[in-house]
Amino acid sequence: MDTKTVLISGGTSGIGLATAQVLLDRGINVAITGRSHARGQAAVQQLGGAAHTLYIDGDVSADADCAAMVRAVIDHFGRLDGLVTSAGQYEERLLENVSPQDMQRLFAVNVYGTINLCRHSLPYLKQTRGAIVTVSSDAGLQGNVACSIYGATKGAVIAFTKSLALETAPHGVRVNAVCPGDVQTPMLERQMAADQELTVEAVKQQYPLYRICTAEEVAKAIAFLLSTDASYITAAALPVDGGLTSW
Repeated sequence: MDTKTVLISGGTSGIGLATAQVLLDRGINVAITGRSHARGQAAVQQLGGAAHTLYIDGDVSADADCAAMVRAVIDHFGRLDGLVTSAGQYEERLLENVSPQDMQRLFAVNVYGTINLCRHSLPYLKQTRGAIVTVSSDAGLQGNVACSIYGATKGAVIAFTKSLALETAPHGVRVNAVCPGDVQTPMLERQMAADQELTVEAVKQQYPLYRICTAEEVAKAIAFLLSTDASYITAAALPVDGGLTSW
């Protein structure tokens, strides 16, 4: 009951799964959420079994699911010390080709999912003086071609993060965002498979460090912001982008 517990949305792959592994390695219980029960159970096995890991089915675009996720963590582990809002959707499309349904879907997952998970988690995070890390993007810091709606959702996440940090500071709850560029995840693999010009070499050339970030590198930045090593950091939007947004 005294072991710290962190809830990670979108924890069955990519940054979310890598974050779960980093936190488990540091002795922290993790609850991961996702929309596929089979992938969730596979992720639990990959993380070493159910002793310190809980998988919860749910869709962050549904407020009732967000409430149920938080309730499941409290019922299982008895406390909540951290929240990572890693669930998100990425889409490249020129604005004139975007439908109202596309916009609603991206905002429902990337923005409302983040907001609702934070809203339902706050009563418990106030009890433990915990921390929140939202997952934004380099697209939330600067414009990207064919990403106007995605960039708008991630920019909204940053603005929300900074505002929430001010709101929760009197309660000792810190709120920060990480802003990755391209990351070696299944999402990037799908992008490259769909675009023959998007090669590993082409992606690397966009970055001053001339390589693609790993999910573990983002996960370690998240773990730092959750930890007491970052005890005086709040309302920050931390680029984890190899210098991309400095160009």
